[in-house]
Amino acid sequence: MKRRAFALSIPAVALVGQPAFAQANKNSVVMGITLEPPGLDPTAGAASAIAEIVQYNILETLTKINANGSVTPLLAERWEVSPDLRTYTFYLRKGVKFSNGEPLNASTVKFSFERAGGEKSTNKDKRTFASMESVRVVDEHTLVIINKEPDPDFLFYMGQATSVIVEPKSVTTNNATPVGTGPYVLDRWSKGSSISLRASPTYRNPGAIRIKRATFRFISDPAAQVASVLSGDVDAFVRVTPRGAAQFKANSRLQTIVSGSRAKTVLALNNAKKPLSDVRVRRAIAAAIDRKAVISGAGDGFGVAIGSHYAPGAAGYIDTTGINPYNPEKARALLKEAGITTPLELSLVLPPPPYARQGGEVIVAQLAKIGITAKVQNVEWAQWLANTYGGSHNYDMTIISHVEPFDLVNFTKSDYYWGYNNPKFNTLFDKIKTTPNLAERNKLLGDAQKMLADDSVLTWLYQPQWLTVANRRLTGLWKDMPVFVNDLAALSWT
Repeated sequence: MKRRAFALSIPAVALVGQPAFAQANKNSVVMGITLEPPGLDPTAGAASAIAEIVQYNILETLTKINANGSVTPLLAERWEVSPDLRTYTFYLRKGVKFSNGEPLNASTVKFSFERAGGEKSTNKDKRTFASMESVRVVDEHTLVIINKEPDPDFLFYMGQATSVIVEPKSVTTNNATPVGTGPYVLDRWSKGSSISLRASPTYRNPGAIRIKRATFRFISDPAAQVASVLSGDVDAFVRVTPRGAAQFKANSRLQTIVSGSRAKTVLALNNAKKPLSDVRVRRAIAAAIDRKAVISGAGDGFGVAIGSHYAPGAAGYIDTTGINPYNPEKARALLKEAGITTPLELSLVLPPPPYARQGGEVIVAQLAKIGITAKVQNVEWAQWLANTYGGSHNYDMTIISHVEPFDLVNFTKSDYYWGYNNPKFNTLFDKIKTTPNLAERNKLLGDAQKMLADDSVLTWLYQPQWLTVANRRLTGLWKDMPVFVNDLAALSWT
């Protein structure tokens, strides 16, 4: 599938003279984002860029994940949870309509979840929905979900983009023209350039929406991102390149927000391919990587080193950076022990985000010091999703940021793109999922982090700290980002 380049060229002359501010009036906003989504249906695609456009804007969920990680009502106005954490009763808001005029009811929710867990589902969180033992409609606005196993994080999962409620008649066209219950509808998608949303005429509370029109511009080139902000061509740039941090902070017209995240930026390794199937080779790669240098090169210093697939600040986090520390001498010894003759050539597939391309330069240089030649393949986002993440998993190494807060489940999937298969981890994860006691569960989470680090499944790099820069008069931007969304309904101009 062909896709135009994500970068949007901005001439250098935009930096001189009077800035042409994007904000023409107090009911519109222009947002800059790095990547163009491959589609607009988060139940059909894995790219986080999809949720950046549609989640909570066009498509909604039963619960809402807030900037501080808390969960509050959205399409469900309240719920009840059984003591064993298996049964969840949701009471839906009344009077909610989809943008095509169809009503939201319990049958719609049942359809959405059974579709998401069905045999033909391409939902990346299919397991969550397939684990529902039953979805029962009590009445038009009451729904009971019984899970096969206890799930302490279920209400959080119900607020993620993969749990959006879809209108049955729209499922075949949602990727291009999504139909939802949210405050906005798609206005126009100019492929390779921008997506515009406008206020939905069927939204249940139109008076609460102060931004009536929003345009998302796709700008992947770091220099162009900085230029778009300084020139005023965008009102806000969420997760902008940190290369412009000093210029942004020095500009009195702008506000700068440094956000925490639950993301994990990793050098993913294809465990299913030789020689990466040998744990000694994976450990050698981990020992070759200086995380501090990667954070400096890939994130301009905005990041916290991690040693396993869990982010600082999350419940149950432990520091595992000492399990595979930077030690090039040990790395060379491990390769020798594994019988590797250097130079060893491995592919390094890099998707478009600046952190991947910039981080790739650092990692190539570090691996070269232990005799590994990383052959860089720069690919577009659609190619990465089709060939690296999906398809035949045609790669040795790749740099990517996993943004989902609770995604340890992916290590139980032997067909996931990094090809990890450890029955001991699967057993441990099952215990985590079925342990309601928080203290016991946190201990098990620590054990899981240690096991993954010991197995060097991936080379974990850092927890990103996201930089958002915006016109100082724009309020309502999220401080932290437990999930990747741009909550337009929270925005307003002062």
